Amino acid sequence: MTAADTGRSTAYSGHNRVSTQALTSTAQGVASEVLGVSPELIRASWRDDQGALALSLALPIGIPSLNRVVFDPQLVDGFGGSVWERVHAAKGEVLARISDITGSALSRVDIRVTGVRIQDGGRVR
Repeated sequence: MTAADTGRSTAYSGHNRVSTQALTSTAQGVASEVLGVSPELIRASWRDDQGALALSLALPIGIPSLNRVVFDPQLVDGFGGSVWERVHAAKGEVLARISDITGSALSRVDIRVTGVRIQDGGRVR
């Protein structure tokens, strides 16, 4: 006999909460994958945005050596575009992935680039 057969609801009493630390760790992991930055270099903070969550990320971003870009401007494309293009594109992906993973309603993702890290090669996906 199932809950549907007895007319009982399958909903359970109580509350489910995802802690701020769990949200922060998830945000760092997702941003790390999307932007190719080590998670320990990413700072994440949260604030209420009229009932939804607004995420602020602060992180350095990888760029090719400027000496190499002078001789091969296409290196920028190998990294996924300019810093602005990469960060702009990452916002939507970070928001969607965190929402999917945690079930939380995010209203926005703000990304502040705090520095650069010289990397060899292009972006690895």
